[in-house]
Amino acid sequence: MLTIGDKFPAYSLKAVESAELPKDFPVLNQDSFEGKWKVYMFWPKDFTFVCPTEIVAFGELNEDFADRDAVLIGGSTDSEFVHVAWRQSRDDLKAVTYPWLADIKKELSAALGILDKEEGVANRATFIVDPDGIIRFVSVNDLSVGRNPKEVIRVLDALQTDELCPCNWQKGEETLKAA
Repeated sequence: MLTIGDKFPAYSLKAVESAELPKDFPVLNQDSFEGKWKVYMFWPKDFTFVCPTEIVAFGELNEDFADRDAVLIGGSTDSEFVHVAWRQSRDDLKAVTYPWLADIKKELSAALGILDKEEGVANRATFIVDPDGIIRFVSVNDLSVGRNPKEVIRVLDALQTDELCPCNWQKGEETLKAA
């Protein structure tokens, strides 16, 4: 699995940005949103139970990510058509505004090392990537356990200080000074 300090891999994937079936799906790659921090959050499968709770919770913080000059990008190994159908099937997912990558060939998930060995789908993985394309944070959860998006915001805040941040540090608190 790729980790802290590794370059986020190159990719070119179709994305879904709403519940509307577009004429053409936009294609995103590692250079999309140049100069921005990127927060990638992968989930195992569309039309499941834990996944929408995470997708909606991250979506509720989308403006908070944007305020931090970060772009939220979701993704799974489902197709762009499955993504659209799932968004259309649930009002809470219709309201989500960040793009979802369709990694149907599993190339990005494999390059990241997050494919579940038993299921062959993406694990619940989160990557914070700096504007230079370097991975600065990685978190991977078991398929049955959802994430805490507020913790991802906290870590992003800490990374953006470029300072030493103690345990449970929150934005606005003092950072540590090396003696």
